[in-house]
Amino acid sequence: MIQESGPLYYQQLGDRNARHSLILLHGLFGMSDNLMALAKSLAETYCVYVADLRNHGRSFHADHMEWSQLAGDILALIDELGLETVGLLGHSLGGKVAMSLAGCYPQRVSALVVADIAPVEYPVHHQAVLAGLQSLDLVSLGGRKQADTHLALSIDDLGVRQFLLKNLYKNAQGDYTWRFNLDALVSNYDALRTAPEMTAPYQGATLFIKGENSQYITREYQSAIKTAFPVSQFKMIQGAGHWLHAEKPVAFAKLVKRFFERELTVG
Repeated sequence: MIQESGPLYYQQLGDRNARHSLILLHGLFGMSDNLMALAKSLAETYCVYVADLRNHGRSFHADHMEWSQLAGDILALIDELGLETVGLLGHSLGGKVAMSLAGCYPQRVSALVVADIAPVEYPVHHQAVLAGLQSLDLVSLGGRKQADTHLALSIDDLGVRQFLLKNLYKNAQGDYTWRFNLDALVSNYDALRTAPEMTAPYQGATLFIKGENSQYITREYQSAIKTAFPVSQFKMIQGAGHWLHAEKPVAFAKLVKRFFERELTVG
């Protein structure tokens, strides 16, 4: 029986007594470690929690990944931490989860940053990644180099392969396995492509940050963004793709810091 709920794994940085707390959420196939550089920068001012979504990193595995469940996991974490409100940042899939939480529980989200994703349904575009991961035989795997060679048959981009291989590790029995729950990600993939579930537009301050070379936020999606997040603003990072926080970490952190400093100032 696969666990359907439970406490999320998270890492905490900064002073727990800081006036404001932030929660950072990674993207599909990612984990909390992906956002640690940003977290360390923000921890100079805030108490920062970097969480692993269900079926990712060191968090629990579950069969289902509906938006209500994903947002509910973060709400449960906020409650577990004893926080009334948080500043929330999410990248890609984490951005959709953050949008769903803000749209369903706006009283718990003081300000929102969404990195390179929109509140829309996306077409299928991870076929090569999923096919490569599913075709890799972990039982006979001899090491990371062999894994990379095999994934290269389906995935041309070295950066994408390196990102995925951060999830490969040896378990207590000495066998290679993935930190993410591949079966659940495959079976829930179509659900994760849909627009995040929201009960009402989020009226709080929201910043959307787009990578110049990424197609995840386009002009055709801007009306959907403004409808769901009427107080939103846009920023673009030149020369960045979808992994803008890793490709342009200084520029990304500067935008995020400036936004939270402005929106979380003591009234």
